[in-house]
Amino acid sequence: MRFTITHPMHSHPYNPELVSGQGIATVAAAAEAAGIHGFGFTDHPAPSQRWLEAGGHDALDPFVALGYAAAGTTTLRLIPNIVVLPYRNPFVVAKSGSSLDLLSGGRFTLAVGVGYLKREFAALGVNYDERAELFDEALRVIRAIWTGDDVTFEGKHFTARGITAHPRPASCPPIWIGGNTTTARQRVAQHGDGWCPFPAPPQLAQTAGTAVIDSVQRLTEGIDDLRRRCDAAGRDWSAIDVTFTNFEGGSPASDEFNADAYLDGLEKLAAVGVTWVSVGLPGDSVAHALDTLDRFRTLVIDAM
Repeated sequence: MRFTITHPMHSHPYNPELVSGQGIATVAAAAEAAGIHGFGFTDHPAPSQRWLEAGGHDALDPFVALGYAAAGTTTLRLIPNIVVLPYRNPFVVAKSGSSLDLLSGGRFTLAVGVGYLKREFAALGVNYDERAELFDEALRVIRAIWTGDDVTFEGKHFTARGITAHPRPASCPPIWIGGNTTTARQRVAQHGDGWCPFPAPPQLAQTAGTAVIDSVQRLTEGIDDLRRRCDAAGRDWSAIDVTFTNFEGGSPASDEFNADAYLDGLEKLAAVGVTWVSVGLPGDSVAHALDTLDRFRTLVIDAM
């Protein structure tokens, strides 16, 4: 089992310590030292005030911020959580991703999602109702430009003729696809290297326009569906990563954290096919985040 964290800038307003270059570098280095395998940032270039006041969060640009994380680490995998692919031209995403992968020595994973915030789409001049089409075309463009020269692409939203974009990534980065729906899993089977669903009780699922996943049982049903879709597409299921959150044991930042229960939860997740687990960090200070990482190392990673 491998572990990944998202930089704990998950509130509005945020602690200014978390958005300094030093703060990012410190958390990333501490995560690597603790045995964490992946590190990421969220993607909200133009969130609405209404969403922020309803429990949303501010964000840094994920590609720029991951560059800071890469500079002070050597093994930590750079995994945004997640890039909203329809927000950007796919050639720009491919260039950002290939640059980050090359400069980090091949440590980038492109985790992408369709997105759900209508006002953010509007602010960016992107048609919300076309987001699925934009997403699917972008996946094809990014794969093509990372692996070929003189690329020609004819789509509804993107047309390119004879495009060559060097330098290429150190190695073609894996593409993880977010979302809880059958459509997301079909995209993984056709185009992806990983599936990153997220815990979604009914109310959150309705808000985000996705499927409910509020138990290991529901997650298992989704993984079984993904396995069948990979088989139908002729894909090797064993090569597909699945990332999720551990429901058991509580938060590592809490005094009530139960490490034994957490470890039991990891075993259950591994048994159904989960390969990466997302670990939450507190966002009130860098010091608290570092303490939590050290505690997680002692109680969980060292105990495995």
